[in-house]
Amino acid sequence: MEPAVIGARLASSVVTPLIKKLFLNPGPGAELVDKPVRVSRLVSFRGEQRTLSDNALHRIAGELVERAVQSTGTEERLPSFEVRAVTNAVASSLRAMGTLDMDDVQAVKLGHMDLARRLRSMSRAAVRGLSADAVELHANVLNTACLHILNFFTQRSAFVPRTLVEQSRSIEDLTRKIDLLITREPSPADGPFEERYARYITDKHGKLSIFGLDLSQGPENWRLDVAYLSLDAVGDATGAAPTRLSADQVLTARDRVLLRGVAGSGKTTLVQWLAVSTTRREQLDLYGLVPFVLPLRTLTRGGARLPAPDEFLSAVDCPIAALQPVGWFDRVLRAGRGLILIDGIDEIPEDDRNDARRWLQELISAYPENRWLVTSRPSAVQENWLSGDDFAEADLAPMSRDNIAAFVNRWHTAAGISDQYARELLRAVRAKQDLGRLATNPLMCGLICALHQDRRGYLPEGRKEIYDAALSMLLFRRDRERGVYKPGSIRIGEAHHIQLIQKLAYWMIRNGRSEMDRADAVGLLAQTLPTMPKVEEQGTAEEIYRHLLIRSGLLREPSVHSMDFIHRTFQDYLGAKAAVEGLDFDFLIAHAHLDQWEDVIRMAVAHSRPTERTRLLTGLVRRTDVTPHGMNRLHLLAAACLEHATELDPEVRAEVQEYAGALIPPRTPDQARALVEVGPVVLDLLPHPPDEPPGKEWWERKRQIEEAAVDDRSDEERAADEAVEEAADEAHYTVLAATRIATDAAIDVLARYRGHYDLRVRRELVRAWSRFDTDVYGEEVIAHLDEDDLYFPVSNLPELHALSSYGGRAGIQIVGDFTAVDFLNGCRRRRITDLWLTADIGTSWRWLRELPQLRTLTVETPLPHLDVAPMAPVLPLRRIYVPRGVTVSGADALPSSMKVVRRGSRAGTTARPADGRG
Repeated sequence: MEPAVIGARLASSVVTPLIKKLFLNPGPGAELVDKPVRVSRLVSFRGEQRTLSDNALHRIAGELVERAVQSTGTEERLPSFEVRAVTNAVASSLRAMGTLDMDDVQAVKLGHMDLARRLRSMSRAAVRGLSADAVELHANVLNTACLHILNFFTQRSAFVPRTLVEQSRSIEDLTRKIDLLITREPSPADGPFEERYARYITDKHGKLSIFGLDLSQGPENWRLDVAYLSLDAVGDATGAAPTRLSADQVLTARDRVLLRGVAGSGKTTLVQWLAVSTTRREQLDLYGLVPFVLPLRTLTRGGARLPAPDEFLSAVDCPIAALQPVGWFDRVLRAGRGLILIDGIDEIPEDDRNDARRWLQELISAYPENRWLVTSRPSAVQENWLSGDDFAEADLAPMSRDNIAAFVNRWHTAAGISDQYARELLRAVRAKQDLGRLATNPLMCGLICALHQDRRGYLPEGRKEIYDAALSMLLFRRDRERGVYKPGSIRIGEAHHIQLIQKLAYWMIRNGRSEMDRADAVGLLAQTLPTMPKVEEQGTAEEIYRHLLIRSGLLREPSVHSMDFIHRTFQDYLGAKAAVEGLDFDFLIAHAHLDQWEDVIRMAVAHSRPTERTRLLTGLVRRTDVTPHGMNRLHLLAAACLEHATELDPEVRAEVQEYAGALIPPRTPDQARALVEVGPVVLDLLPHPPDEPPGKEWWERKRQIEEAAVDDRSDEERAADEAVEEAADEAHYTVLAATRIATDAAIDVLARYRGHYDLRVRRELVRAWSRFDTDVYGEEVIAHLDEDDLYFPVSNLPELHALSSYGGRAGIQIVGDFTAVDFLNGCRRRRITDLWLTADIGTSWRWLRELPQLRTLTVETPLPHLDVAPMAPVLPLRRIYVPRGVTVSGADALPSSMKVVRRGSRAGTTARPADGRG
């Protein structure tokens, strides 16, 4: 966006009424102009129809200049006589419109910046002798005025926006964007601090550590704008089926979101991205907001209470916290300019989470108009944990095949490694099912990239083996290969290294901490060193601690007084190893019902010997001292551990599967999510659908019963229908779970449900397409789905071509980046009757004319305004669905057969239409 336009800081509410006075009033009952008109004939201060005097023109210029001076603080730099001179210059430039040799169409095509330059060139004498600040003020005011002049031309004419669609839309969008940015401008007193704070945010959060890059020739940190990979989120919108959208757009349509994601899925990276986006003009939806990044692990270190808003910066050790102006936080939050990013509900003890929720509720009650994101691991909070506070919920989806390919290629580019390694690794990930399943989150994908390069293409098979190899690489090979060790320096063998660090990890787990006071860490090492004489003789506990911190690659200091692991996954893995070596099985079993211990338990099973695994797993499934909900979690946790039990008594395995099988099929979203946490092992336990699931006639009858005033079914008929509905719910949640597991083995499970008519089931099946191989999933599932009332989403050209090879479909949802030409060339044009646009496919609507059977169009847009006038020539079109909350213009230009219908709600994770088409 042009800084010169923003520079005047004049909102539409100020400029538009003044600009309208410069032009003739068309009078009551006048039609929209449908041909070009000379600009000189439009102005109100010239010619026979003159209605604006020269003094009035001068007053308009004076008000524009005065408002600009007030909003930008220019009065401190410009004396009053120069302000008057600028007013004279602006009046002269505006007066030049009366002699402008062009019509309104030509002016719009020229653009507001070039129009302003043209007017300045026609009134050069007016700015002679002005200071540089005065010349800049004149230019900024005239640039803004010209933007609104052109916007006025597009609104008074039916011909201009139809002829210059892109330019008209660009002018309107730019006007709205400027208004939005003006509302986010800090006060002059707060501006300098906010500029400094924005630089701090960029410096602190604008870098990303990609695992393994520091083991190669690449940099240890990567610029976030280069490294960031946009993943998908699946959001539940007001009870409707989940909608898939880009994770960095979760706050576009909803101001409050609870985002769940498994360990290593990218939650904290997303928080960084959102924070830094507030400093970047291209990220308009967030630009100008003030981010507060609040990791709960940091806020609660040492048992500290959760901070009040005036303590947000000091609580995270922001070095400029003491410089914030008095009352600054209150001004920011009362104006609704805050972006509050609360990271890691799961990283505080379970008993403290209700206190955290009350803290959050109090903040929202005091400052409701801001944007809020809360992140957590899935099992840490129940479904609808914050729904009473108007939070939408979303889950970070596993990385798709395309995401994995993009990540692998970027990793190798950053590391300066041959593309051949990247290609070989991608082939291995696609060929080996277990490896492909592990690579579905950024942390594990980075581990696999680093190990593949370090081992010259050889990769371990399982998760434990990958962690073992990664630790070896971090703790031993890095220093050896870099030649760090020098005579007299501390040298700790790999085994001792791991033992020391796992002591720290297990202490943190037992004490419910994600961070550890530095003094406690040094003290714990001091207690441990006497048991390791070869290490103790090399230095004090403080020196050993510094060595572990600098050389291990696993530890870091988020502040001068605290220590934590680079990722919670390594803490859990090493803590589990310490627990197993200490034979703490009873302690593990006693804490297994707490979600913070789930990954510890899984890794403990992996570290254990066969007899120890039997003790652990039977202890989990036979516990009776917890609630029924807690018992269900333990049974599913035991089932999740089976994939790590490489050797186990068959009777124990069967017992665990029997307990888990009692919870299948899932009957609620929480149960489906719990099964996803178990992983691929649960696929073998998922049921088949009924031999004859209810068909179209049954669902139609159900709809009629629901709409009827009286239910005349017999008790037997009602009971039979309720049984069918219960089975349909089970099918829905079974499919929901299987689509989230997203391995090739899940395709066989999902293919069983392809004949199910329940719209919820079919909707989940089509939305899962992008998570699987396009051709295999398409042929096994997509090609067989009944298309009644169903949109088929296409996210890339292979999916579009595959859909066309199945004969095309009547309802298509565009969710990927296509050009209009690509879409038209790839689809079956005559088959499409209903189109749903959730992605930008260009600013012109002319391409819709190539769809001769198109009857309904649904448009999702993050913008607050939509001009539908260009859709008028798409004659088959009958309904245009737009989200509630979007301002629509141009409806009067549509034929009587074409209607605009507001549908769906932007209150959900994304504004989405009803699923029935037309």
